[in-house]
Order: sequence, then structure tokens, then C-alpha cells
Amino acid sequence: MERERHPEFGRLVSIMARLRSPGGCPWDRAQKREDLKPYLVEETYEVLDAIESGDPAKLREELGDLLLQVVFHARIAEEEGAFTVEEVCRSINEKLVRRHPHVFGEVRADSPEEVLQNWEAIKKEEKRENGASDPSALDGVPRALPALLKAYRLGQKAARVGFDWEERRQVEDKVREEWDELREAVATGRKDLIREELGDFLFALANLSRFLDVDPEDALQLSNAKFQRRFRALETEARQEGRDIHGMTLAEMDTLWERIKGRERGYSSELPFGDA
Repeated sequence: MERERHPEFGRLVSIMARLRSPGGCPWDRAQKREDLKPYLVEETYEVLDAIESGDPAKLREELGDLLLQVVFHARIAEEEGAFTVEEVCRSINEKLVRRHPHVFGEVRADSPEEVLQNWEAIKKEEKRENGASDPSALDGVPRALPALLKAYRLGQKAARVGFDWEERRQVEDKVREEWDELREAVATGRKDLIREELGDFLFALANLSRFLDVDPEDALQLSNAKFQRRFRALETEARQEGRDIHGMTLAEMDTLWERIKGRERGYSSELPFGDA
């Protein structure tokens, strides 16, 4: 690795080696790969939070924390004689060159869609060469991926081989169909059937999000953040009025909620048609 061109990365690798060495940090030396899994997930989500914040300094910091996890895992692997951080970098470099023949080779791809089709075809060939039996177009979607995002990615992968609706209207019809089936399941009172139909409805919504070109996980996170913001504002306004939300009626809380929502949207909730 050309560490002289990236001295700070080389320094990070050296610091991690020192922390894990005899006489280093007892905590770092005690960590095993499995122990680090929660930190890897946590740091990934903190990067996402930083992206949402729009703060470059925060993003820089969180990317560093995530990079530390990569270097940490690579150091453990090197101690086990499995691979080094240089081999990690070499592997991804070779993969990027191999899967971009339209940049580093003679293949032509004039659109993002063609690039993705080539990418999937190359991945499938790689798996076949590595001895994978019956490779699937759906391979590569992590089992632990959040369910909504996983549904979105499965739909994307199926679409790349042509298994998809032709237009958005057809997906909207599918959403309505699944909604009707969910209502029928609710009427039965059967928990197992309700769970199945609710899953089908959410899966259809994830596919609709693809046709709307909106990441469903991102959209839901924005709604979560909006709910948190408004609910905390409700708590604050209740306290300012000398009230405790635990003793308020739903109607009283809803009045505050509508006032807060109206203020965010730039209208008064007391005006006619204020909730439009």
C-alpha cells in the first residue's frame, strides 16, 4: 500500500497495532470480532445521522469512527493470520476495476441502468467462478439488513433481470390490493394472517417507493424525526402552560399537536381548512 501518499491512514493502522500489542490497551486487546459487531452497527448509523445533519465536521468525525472499525477488524484478522488491511484494500480495488469494465476496459455502458446490469452480471460470473452453486440474482442482500430496506433492495435486484412492473400505476394497484387483503385479515382476528398480510402490504409499499425514486428507509426515518420533534415540542408547550402531559386528555394533547403542526407548516390550526 502506498502509505506515503496517505500518511494518516498508515498512522491509524500503526496506532491500532500498538493498542493491540503487548503493553497496549487492555480493553482493545480483549476485543474479539464478535464483541465489535454492535459498535460497527452503531457507528454506521451515526454516519447516517451525520449525513442527515448536513454538518461536514460531524460527518468527518463519524466516518473516522467507522473507519476505525474497519481497521480494528483487519488488525484482528492479521493477528489470526487470515488477512491484512493491505489485502482488504487490494481486494476492493480489484473488485472496483473488475466491475467497471466501461471505465477500465472496453465495455460500453451509457446509462446508470446499463452499469447496474453489467455489475450484476459480473457478480454472478464471479460467484460461479468461485464455485457457488446455483447463484441467484437476489444474492448479496445481507440477512441482517433492516426489513424495509431489505424489501427495497430485493425489488431492485429482481428488477435488474426484468422481474418488475412496467409502470407505477400497476404498483399502486398492487398496494391497493394488499391493503384490501390486510383489511380482510384484520376482520378475521387471526394474528398469523394479519402479520402475513401486513408484511405483504409493506413489501408492496417498498416497491412503490422504488418507482417514486424514494428510499423507504430514509422516508420513514424522516417521519420518525418529525414525530419526535413535534412530540417534544408538545411536551415543552404543555410545561410552559403549567401542565403535565400525563394528566392531559387526548383532546387536549391533540389541540397542542395541531397548533405545533400548523406552526411548522406556516398556518394557524385555528383557521378553517388549517389541516389541509
